Order: sequence, then structure tokens, then C-alpha cells
Amino acid sequence: MKSLSYAISMAAEKHKVYIAMIFIQFVYAGMALFSKVAVSKGMNPFVFVVYRQAFAFLALAPFAFFFESSKEVPLSYTLLIKIFFISLFGITLSLNLYYVAINYTSATFAAATTTAIPAITFVMAVLLRMESISIKHLHGVAKVLGSVASLSGAVVYALIKGPPLKFMNWFPENLDHQIHPKSSCRGEWIKGSLIMLSANTAWSLWLILQGPIVKEYPAKLRLTALQCFFSCMQSAFWTIAIERRPSAWKIGWDIHLLAVVYCGVIVTGITYWLQVWAIQKKGPVFTAMFTPLALIITAIFSAILWKEAIYWGSIGGGVLLVAGLYSVLWGKKKEDQKSKENDQKQENKEEVLIV
Repeated sequence: MKSLSYAISMAAEKHKVYIAMIFIQFVYAGMALFSKVAVSKGMNPFVFVVYRQAFAFLALAPFAFFFESSKEVPLSYTLLIKIFFISLFGITLSLNLYYVAINYTSATFAAATTTAIPAITFVMAVLLRMESISIKHLHGVAKVLGSVASLSGAVVYALIKGPPLKFMNWFPENLDHQIHPKSSCRGEWIKGSLIMLSANTAWSLWLILQGPIVKEYPAKLRLTALQCFFSCMQSAFWTIAIERRPSAWKIGWDIHLLAVVYCGVIVTGITYWLQVWAIQKKGPVFTAMFTPLALIITAIFSAILWKEAIYWGSIGGGVLLVAGLYSVLWGKKKEDQKSKENDQKQENKEEVLIV
């Protein structure tokens, strides 16, 4: 018995990065599921964002204080204004659009379109001249084709359904209407799909802007906590301006509270730490490769719990999304390897010249 437990512990230690990444994808799937339930059961999506970001700030602030108190990083007014606007056009805009969109679509669609974020980020980086395209090399072609495939997959998923899978007839009809009251209308679904893609575009912009701002303010935890705080305040002002009913702000011991605490504390707090740790161990490409797992988990739980139908068109769109994701990741990995090889050759040449 001891030998068996020892073998299990050794296997867990050896594969702990993989276990962590699988856990992260379950957490992300839970985010889409809980968010869909909370918004579908009447919670104002803008109020949801305010509470979520408040819990996220409260979860991150202690860690930022204790773990980065030794980092003496100056925070000027100019830098503070930059962080404010990055939060506004990144986190605040993206999250508010996301929670509006999920009310018109489904948790599975939200998880599916997330896999298009690397492709959208690449396209935006090219447009902003922060990334180059080299179609003379295979890795450049892979990134371009992967981006096209991902964006095409998102469009196919949104617009083409086709016949449903037959095994989805196991569940009662009324449950699906309770969870998806608005997404049953095709016009509302298309509107929600466009809003969701806009949310992913805003998130991609936020990812691109993180690079320059982290160089100016390398205290990552404090930076994230600051952005959560600004996002909470910005969302609160926006929500107060458009939602005048005090009852919309009431939150009890129900699924609404569970959802905002889960998304704010578990997703932003714990998962942030795990993802940073996994990136340090295996790199960003490794962590991004697990993204489609959240889509699969979300689709399975949505089908079991809510009788969310899975259509052949959705499967085709999902396949294009995942294939495009891996194509972009492969091209990026090969490009980074070639860049390192070129740097190494340059260093060797310099050493020879010195000798």
C-alpha cells in the first residue's frame, strides 16, 4: 500500500505542471458556466463585472502587498494614467461586452471563441506593427493560415448550426429554455456572437498592451491589482449611469454571489498564480496548448446539466478554431526557435572576431 501511494505521489510530482494546467482549464470552464447561469437568472451583467472586479482586487491586493513590498518600483502620475486607460479599453470593455454577450449566446460558445484570442492578438499585433509576417518561411505561413482558420471557425460556430447530435435528446425541453431564454432566437444569437468577438478583440488589445506597461512597471501583481481596481471603479460609474434600480445591486446567498466570488477570487486570484507558475516552468506556448480543453469541458457540462444542444456546424467551427490555435502556436514556437538560433550564430561570430 505504501509503495502504491509513493508511486502515485511520485507520478503527481513528475506531472504536476500538467495537473495544474488541467485544473486551470476546469476553472475556466466553470467561469463560463457560472457566468451564464448568473446572468440568465436575472443578474445585471454590468453589476456582475463590478462585483467580480471588486472580489478580484480584494483577492490580489494582499498578495501584491506581501510578495512585492520589497520591489521599489516608482509609480508616476503619467504611468498611473496609462494603467487607467489600459484598464478601460482592455479589462473593463472586454468583461462588460463578455457578460452582455453570454446572455445572448451560450457558455460553450464563450469558451469556443476564447481559443481565437491568440489569432486575434496576432492579427492586431501585425496591424500595430508589433509583429511581422514572413510568408517566405513555413512558420510565417502557419501563423497566417492559423489566424484565418481561427477567425473562420468563430464565424462558422456563430452562423452555421446544422443538425443537432442525436444523443442530445436525452434531456427535458424546458430546462434549455430556462438557461438560454434569449439565445434561442437566431437574431439574438448573431448579435451576441458579434459582441463576444468584440470582447475577445478588446481582450487581445489588453494582452498586447501588457508588454510595454510591464516594462515600465515590472511589479506584476501590483499592476494586476491596480487594473482590477480601476476596472471595478470604471464599471461602477458606467453601471450607475445606465442602471437606476437599486434592486439590481442586491445580491444574496445564491448563485449570483457564488458566481462573482468564483470568477473574482478563484479565476483571477488562484488561477493567475498557477498560470504564471506554469509559464515559468514550461513557457507560454505550453500553457496555451491546453486552451481547447476548457471548450470540451464546458460543452460536456452544458450538455449534461442544461441540455445545451451540440450541432454539427458548431463541431466544424470548433475544429477550425482549435486547428487554427495550434497552427498559430506552432508557427510562433518555430519563429522563436529560429530567432534564438540566429542570436546564437551572431554571438558565435562576435566571439570569433574577438579571438
